[in-house]
Amino acid sequence: MRRTAAAVPAALVLAFVLALSGCGNEDTTSGSGRMDMQEAAERSDAMLDAVLKAVDPDLQWAHGPTTTRACGVTRRRAVMTVVSADRRQTFLDRAEAFWRKSDYRIKAVNKDEVFPAVYAVTEAEFGVSVSFRGKGQAFLEADSPCVKESKVAPPTAEPNGPSYEGVYPLPRPQVRSGFWSGSSN
Repeated sequence: MRRTAAAVPAALVLAFVLALSGCGNEDTTSGSGRMDMQEAAERSDAMLDAVLKAVDPDLQWAHGPTTTRACGVTRRRAVMTVVSADRRQTFLDRAEAFWRKSDYRIKAVNKDEVFPAVYAVTEAEFGVSVSFRGKGQAFLEADSPCVKESKVAPPTAEPNGPSYEGVYPLPRPQVRSGFWSGSSN
């Protein structure tokens, strides 16, 4: 009887840990069961492509590195258009508006003058973000929830500028835009 009694709390603890980690989350299902890393990467790519298409005027972007972790995958895009300090909030506002319209939940908004960002989460628990980092470069990221392990192929979407394939770190933004690189005055 002791063995059974000890197993029940261990099972409850395991269930609790899995619930907190997102592993076992069935919101990320595909036709044959839980989504795998490749499917999660493709969904992440679609989310990043959609927000970039929604931001007007267009920004030039390149693929950032793909990373995998124990049970998830992260896809990235680096904006190669110079976004002036005066236009950063406009960029974030347009991304946030698109995500709200797409029923994403906004988790946080960082209004820092130098490193502003917006973070959202989808109903399927994918995390997405736009953040400004060093030298004012904008980065977009999509993090999957816990999914089945699998190989992950490179993204298939073609960047709308140089691909910088095999270049890491990516260069700083160097494309000028009459709108994004200018002043809001």
